[in-house]
This record gives sequence, C-alpha cells and structure tokens, in this order.
Amino acid sequence: MSTFDLKSLNSALDELQQERGISRESVIDALSTALAAAYRREYGKRGQIIRANFNPQTGEMEFRQAKIVVDSSLVRMEGEEPTSDEDHRSRFNPEQHIMLEDARRIKKDSTLDEEISFPLESREDFGRIAAQAAKQVIMQKVREAERASIISEYGEREGEIVTGHVQRFERGNLYVDLGRATAILPYDEQIPGERYRQGERVRALLLRVDEGVRGTFIRLSRSHPRFLTKLFETEVPEMASGVVEVKGIVREPGSRAKIAVKSNDEHVDPVGALVGQRGVRVAVVTSELGGEKIDVVEWSEIAGDYVKEALKPAQVLGIELFEEENRAVVQVAEDQQSLAIGRGGQNVRLAARLTGWKIDIRSTGGQQIAGTDEGGAKTDLPSEASAEEGEKKEPVEVKADSAEGVVVPKDEVIEEMKEKVMEKLADVAGEKEELEDEMDAAPAVEEEKASAAETPASDEAPAEKTAKAKKKKEKDAE
Repeated sequence: MSTFDLKSLNSALDELQQERGISRESVIDALSTALAAAYRREYGKRGQIIRANFNPQTGEMEFRQAKIVVDSSLVRMEGEEPTSDEDHRSRFNPEQHIMLEDARRIKKDSTLDEEISFPLESREDFGRIAAQAAKQVIMQKVREAERASIISEYGEREGEIVTGHVQRFERGNLYVDLGRATAILPYDEQIPGERYRQGERVRALLLRVDEGVRGTFIRLSRSHPRFLTKLFETEVPEMASGVVEVKGIVREPGSRAKIAVKSNDEHVDPVGALVGQRGVRVAVVTSELGGEKIDVVEWSEIAGDYVKEALKPAQVLGIELFEEENRAVVQVAEDQQSLAIGRGGQNVRLAARLTGWKIDIRSTGGQQIAGTDEGGAKTDLPSEASAEEGEKKEPVEVKADSAEGVVVPKDEVIEEMKEKVMEKLADVAGEKEELEDEMDAAPAVEEEKASAAETPASDEAPAEKTAKAKKKKEKDAE
C-alpha cells in the first residue's frame, strides 16, 4: 500500500510547474533525495550512501546502498599509517567503499571511482525526526530548483522591458511583483519626482539578475538610457526592424534627454520615424517617463554637423572646431542664447555628453556666454578676446522719450541723466532749509500761546471793558 496520496501529489506537481516554473522531474528528484535522507536517519548506518527511487505513478519506493570502487592507491586499509606528509589517501570505510577485486566479482568491467549499488529492504514507516529531515530536504531542493528556474528565465531577458505591480516600499526601494518572482527597483534607479502607489502597474528595464547567498535578486531601472531606447523600439517599427539605428543617447532622468539616430535606408527619415505623425510616438514615450522632454537629433559623421544637431532646438550660425583640444566654439544669435544654453546649462551639457566635444557658446558680438568641460559641466567665464571686442564696440541706447526712436550715443544720455539728478538734489536741499526754519520758529510760537492762556480776565484793556458795558446797557434798554 502506498504511503502517498498519488492524486494530491500529482496535482501539487502540476501546480508547482505552472505557478513557479519548477519541472516535475526536479520535484520528484527532490522527493527521492528526501526519502533517502529519511531512510538513512531511521534505518541506515553511519557513513552509508543511500539512494532512493520514487515512482509517482505507482507510489513505489526503492532504496539502494551505493559503494565506490577503490584500490590501495586511493584508500588506506585499517591499521595502515600514511607513508608521508603528501599521502592524502582516505581511510577505507566498508560502508562507503568496495575494493576493485570484490567489485569485479559482482561486475566484471568495474573501474575505479565507479559506483556500485546494492538493494536494501524497503521501508514505509518513518519516525517524526526522519520526516522532519525529509521535509527540510524537500524545501531546500524546491528553493534551489525555483532559483535555477528564475535565473534561467529572467537571465535571458536582461536588457528588456518587464511589467509588474508595486508590491511594497522599503527604505526608498520599490519591490515589484513580476508574477513568478519579485524584483527590486532601487532608489537611485528611479526617476526623480515619481510617486508610486501599492498595486500600481509599473514598467522598467530588467537591468541584471544577481545571485547571492540570501537568494536571487532581479534589479530593475527606469533611469537607465537603455530604458528609453527600448521604449522607442516598442513604438517605432523602424527601430525594431533595424532600419533606424540609435547612435547615442544621454539622459537627465525626469528632466530632459537627447537621442541621436541614423537611418540605414535613404528613403526613411530617422527623426520623423521617432517623432511620428504629429508627434504621437514621442508623446507616448514622454508620457511613460513622466513628462521628460526628449530631443531627437540626426547623427552625422561630420563632427561640426553633429554638434549643430545636438544643440537643437537652438539655431547655430557658425561653428569652429579645435580638434587638438576636442573643443567646439559655436556662434549663435542673441535671441538663441537661452535655447542653446538651456535652463541651468542643461542643453549645452547634454549636447557635450552626446557628442563627446567640449562646447563653448558665443553670441553674435563675439562674447563667450557659456561653455562646457570634458564632462559636460557648464562654465560661464568669458574669454579675454571676447572682452576686448566688447570694449571696442560702441554702446548705443534708444531714448525712451524720442517720438521717432532716434539712436543717441550713450554718453549724451548719461549727461542728461546727471543734470536731472542735480536738479532733484537742489530741490531737496531747498526744502530741507525751509523745514529747518520752521522747526526753529516753532518754540517761539508755543511760548506766545502759553502766555496768552495764563493772563486773567481782570487784566483786560480799559477800552475793551467800556465796549462790553455799552453793549450791556443797550441790551437792557431793549
């Protein structure tokens, strides 16, 4: 009678194969190893090599003891001492070894290091300790098989886009459920400013599969330049077929990116293929990257043309290359300065990284307004030559009160402003003197008011008294 419920066992084998990708053979092998460990624990002797064979269809178990064929050159017999320090022969163990002469009595063509097995009595009853040992062996074997399956599947997909759902957050890292495995999106591989919610769908580049002591780790990235390339490949059939080729790409994730493309077919416009009709293709990629701006430029073998393209959307008037210094001096119009430099020097910095050239931006007057070093870092120091040219050029200014907009030399404007300032100062000085006089006269006026208030009614003048008496008599008569 079988110890196993064969129906449940086969159902579990199918479930493991479908959900975790572990083959039936791997699980049956793990089960056989576990049965051998349980048998050795319960009925075996110390040093025995036990092999088990399990039939999932019938539930029958077969146990065998294995011995390795050896001779005196491989083992030392009991009581024999090592001949020298370099004698690395192991001690003969009758439970593990069998001498060549004895092995050939059983099997005539036996050779050294060959394994010969002998049948053992079948057992179906195992104790609690043996069952626990078997369980641990099965779990370990299943984990190893699952790890090998994950490495085999996802190791072949390195550099491709995978889709999963946000599982949890831990110390800034994002754990993504890919179905059969859990991947990690590290904080430094995320796009700055992006926020995720649990259960939200997320797409990322499968960067690599790391196998360590604690398990297998699948690392994802959304900030890698290759992620942008793969997104375009899904939207642009010309890229997937190889007609349009990516020659260079640089990114500042979440802010701006530049991608240089080349067409292997003269009838296909590489820039138009990536942008799409009314910009629909590049808009889809921009939306996936959270609004990251993308500049698509055409690659050129001519360094000067390539630098001009890389500085787009700015229009370049002229360019001068210094190949020994690997430096390019670019001249732009004054109204194109902000476009050529970009916010915080971003446009010129990305262009320098894309082309590999150090780029200096100069205005039409010859003044250097921005530049980059070898690493694409922005510099704002004007050159000596441009400063001298700026001094030689006569500055002019348009008078704001001129009806016809007459251009007046700047010196006359300054003199006129000086005269106005002096008049204002004179007016202020006059007002200050009047204010000081009023402040000096204020104490005398206050003293007069105080003396008038202190004088009694009896001290009034005689004329005033006579007038008051007359008015009183007239009032009485009436």
